[in-house]
Amino acid sequence: MNQLLHNILGFFPRRISHYAWKRSESTRLEKFRNIHKDEDCFIIGNGPSLNQMDLGLLNEYYTFGLNKIYLLFDRTGLKIDYHACINRYVIEQSAPQFKEMDCQSFLSYKYRDNRLKNMEKVYSLGDARSNHKFFTDITEGISPGNTVTFVAMQIAFFMGFKNVYLIGVDHSFKDKGDPHKVQVMKEDDQNHFDPGYFKGHKWQLPDLPGSEVSYLMAREIFSKDGRNIFDATVNGKLTVFPKIKFEEALKAAKRKKL
Repeated sequence: MNQLLHNILGFFPRRISHYAWKRSESTRLEKFRNIHKDEDCFIIGNGPSLNQMDLGLLNEYYTFGLNKIYLLFDRTGLKIDYHACINRYVIEQSAPQFKEMDCQSFLSYKYRDNRLKNMEKVYSLGDARSNHKFFTDITEGISPGNTVTFVAMQIAFFMGFKNVYLIGVDHSFKDKGDPHKVQVMKEDDQNHFDPGYFKGHKWQLPDLPGSEVSYLMAREIFSKDGRNIFDATVNGKLTVFPKIKFEEALKAAKRKKL
């Protein structure tokens, strides 16, 4: 009964928030519909495997960076086209860095930060409160799907990308525990490409099985529309998508239009 009451009390604020987003923010996303139809892109995760790659090679391709991707910029020369983040703690911790990035950024409307308010390059994503749907139209909302990588896949689909290549999606974490549990990382971060990624900060433990369910949905939606997702992660543990070596992905993927 307590859980039922909790759900009822939480329903109306969520609906009001979603309505406010639809009214004020969702139409701004329309400009991205099929903007990259039949082109290719790379979605860059945050795994340690990125340290084994020459990421500067990606500057000739369309790219999505996730969460604290900016920690890579200075030492790799990587420049991304799009950025996505929906995690409350990452947005709180990284708003100043997001503000300085040159690319267009897609952030959670629910966890919007006043430091990023009214910025032309920042676009708000409506939380549809469902981990069991792949939204092909992000002007209607987006599914968190237990991982920001799934969010980027929905954005990439909406933009019209035909082939998506994943890198840095290691799908393996040293820290274990209840999915989504909030912790403060006291030691060096071994789960991400930078030891300071979450060191000294709050973060949430991953939900790898939940992420796999989301990835299966993404694979099905892309496949039904004649599109593909490939996994070019170095030694990645994810088995949902067809594997391809990074070097082969660079040869296969279409480069940016000049």
